[in-house]
Amino acid sequence: MPDDVVEDHRCGVRNALRAGWEVLASGGTALKAVEEAVVLMEDDETFDAGRGSFLTADGRVQLDAMIMDGATMRAGGVGCVERIRNPIRAARLILSESPHVYFVGEGAEDFVAGLGMRLIENSELVIDRERERLAVAQARAAAGERDLTFAGPGHDTVGAVALDASGHLAAATSTGGTLNKTPGRVGDASLIGCGCYADDQSGAVSCTGWGEPIMKLVLGKWAADRLTTGALPDLAAREAIGYLNSRLDGHGGMILLDSKGRYGIAHNTPRMAWGVRTGIGEQVGIEITRS
Repeated sequence: MPDDVVEDHRCGVRNALRAGWEVLASGGTALKAVEEAVVLMEDDETFDAGRGSFLTADGRVQLDAMIMDGATMRAGGVGCVERIRNPIRAARLILSESPHVYFVGEGAEDFVAGLGMRLIENSELVIDRERERLAVAQARAAAGERDLTFAGPGHDTVGAVALDASGHLAAATSTGGTLNKTPGRVGDASLIGCGCYADDQSGAVSCTGWGEPIMKLVLGKWAADRLTTGALPDLAAREAIGYLNSRLDGHGGMILLDSKGRYGIAHNTPRMAWGVRTGIGEQVGIEITRS
């Protein structure tokens, strides 16, 4: 996260946090709160979700998202969608309107269009900043520099976790993936138990980072399971990121929430934007990697 975009990240997280809190404060569900928080970040070009996402190797935006209800353990996910402005809305429709959990590509688009969601042209999701980043990455790769598939400037997957007044948890995660990725690649964000997971009996979690190691470790579920043994979320999140690094040299971050409203934030990247809102106040910041 370069210095010149730190404030943009802080502002985007603050806006999303308030959108989610408005739902909870009015008696809404955790599921609705995480959906609304993530929509705000999908619409903010600061983040790697929705419009302004990283581009695939062929210059398109392909989006992945998942949302999960801890009360029922129902979930909805989409992968590699190109004509949906807010993929978390599509994931939410799948959760509520389909017996299935996961749809990809044109099948996902056709399903939500059949329920009334407007499809867009992929060009509406592409911005000049990302065309320039892709050109630089591909030029460097052509010059023989190291593989840039998982490299790029600070530009993050987005996620939210929430606990509502009824004691139910929910989680949501949305991403445009990685810079210069091979078309058709799906990361951890939209895979249940990897980058997104919620269960009232354990916790709610959302991850960001290099998706391949996170997927291999099913890291979200790994962290949530620690809560069932009595671990506090702060410790469980730090243990999960430590495990990601020690086992597979992976890099990323995590937000984790338990059924008592206790939370953990951990990452091993240089910076990660985060925000927390409770009944006693709001915190928003850019956390620096702990030594």
